[in-house]
Amino acid sequence: MVGVLGGMGPDATVAFMQRVIDATPAEDDIDHVHMLVDNNPKVPSRIKALIEGDGESPGPVIAEMARRLEQAGANFLVMPCNTAHYYWKDAQEAVDIPVWHMVERTLDAIAHRLPGARVGMLCSPALRKIGLYEGFSRERGLALVYPSDEEAVLGVIRAVKRGQGRAPETLAAFASAAAELATLQADVLVLACTELSVIGDGLKVSLPVVDTLQVLADDVVEAANTG
Repeated sequence: MVGVLGGMGPDATVAFMQRVIDATPAEDDIDHVHMLVDNNPKVPSRIKALIEGDGESPGPVIAEMARRLEQAGANFLVMPCNTAHYYWKDAQEAVDIPVWHMVERTLDAIAHRLPGARVGMLCSPALRKIGLYEGFSRERGLALVYPSDEEAVLGVIRAVKRGQGRAPETLAAFASAAAELATLQADVLVLACTELSVIGDGLKVSLPVVDTLQVLADDVVEAANTG
């Protein structure tokens, strides 16, 4: 059983569950992955805590969610939110079961597929501010590039949270950020915010795109089928 630390945001959690279902080779209900989901939209805002600096830390709430899922019988935990991995240690130290690290798994996939790649980051500005990807990318010989207008990407993320992710102006801003990363000689784009994963199918670019949500879903299915 996989325990899902969800609600960050709710659409991304539902999208993750759907990706797991879609990736599972199933003939009947019993073939699907057993998921126990805490879809908790009341986790304190990562943006307020990390960018604005005046918000409550999400760490204690994430740790308590992890404990509840472990007590309910989860064998391992996943957190389909990139920025929340700043608090990964809070979750892992709260439980005795593994808490998977989506950032490391994504960069492992890129390093295996495109060694030494220049990685274009489509993400919340919080990720760059806290350096969430930097250390892990250096360890794998990868370089990172970010769009110049990170606030525009944050606007796309917020639009998804408002249910306006498919609005023409939202998709246009998303496409503009991706196009700029191509001009900065990125070899691959990463959807490093699971809100962007929700509208990732609307991004039409020539570069390969690695979706952190899909990496996590595929790994969960593989673990369930081999475990």
